[in-house]
Amino acid sequence: MAAMKILTSTGLFLAFCALGLLAMAICTDYWYETDARRHRERCKNYANKRNDPGYIYISNHNLPLQMRPKSVERKGNGPDAGALIRGKRHFLAAASAMESHCSRQFNSTISGLWRKCHREGFDLETEDLIYKGIIQRCTPVKYHYSSSILPRNLPINITKTIRQDEWHALHLRRMTAGFVGMAVSIILFGWIIGVLGCCQQHDLMQYVAGLLFLMGGTCCIISLCTCVAGINFELSRYPRYMYGLPEDISHGYGWSMFCAWGGLGLTLLAGFLCTLAPSLSTPARTTTHKPRQENGTV
Repeated sequence: MAAMKILTSTGLFLAFCALGLLAMAICTDYWYETDARRHRERCKNYANKRNDPGYIYISNHNLPLQMRPKSVERKGNGPDAGALIRGKRHFLAAASAMESHCSRQFNSTISGLWRKCHREGFDLETEDLIYKGIIQRCTPVKYHYSSSILPRNLPINITKTIRQDEWHALHLRRMTAGFVGMAVSIILFGWIIGVLGCCQQHDLMQYVAGLLFLMGGTCCIISLCTCVAGINFELSRYPRYMYGLPEDISHGYGWSMFCAWGGLGLTLLAGFLCTLAPSLSTPARTTTHKPRQENGTV
């Protein structure tokens, strides 16, 4: 009996801690983080290579096509010439990629279930614009479809692909928020039933509370897996030059995501303890009194 009470109390305490972690994860915006300071610094250095007077920068896309001299063609038939050409092509491709990435403005951001915000103290130019009121610190995450977010002046096939991807990303966001809300509601309902069962010493209520904890953990698993799938989908959307991130931008999951995973682990552990506790209870034995035999008769 004492072991059952210890397991039930421990399970309810873990479920309460899981509720706190999930509530903290839902209310904060540190699910996914990006740091674009190194990228912005590289773009500044790339744009300010030569500042001396008289230097004219010509982009690689505007260079005229020229044929190699015949003397180079005669001498350049060996293996060194092929390696030189490949290295030159690699350099030109890297330079053009840097130009295309620097044409877009990447900011250091944090994002959660409800908002996407600029990180404070990371980009001085962005902080100045926020201070002047030109842009906002945070923008809400949309859970409804709007055609105003689609880019303009694009071919019809690309626009159609972007529209379909936007619908898919919207469904993933809705599933993430919906299932994590269901998980918190189910865990809270199970915790209330578990407390009532512990006060009334009702084994069936404690077993039902454990099953509800396991059900809430299942909803939490679906929510977190959908969130990870949504982030990966956003990074791999087409066209890549509009939705992809350069390699020099560091990005990853924040502490809100780890709080949600921690709440998931505590929920599953609480469900296991609460379903195991009723099996340790010792059933009350009923004693039957046999009638006394008198004079050889029953």
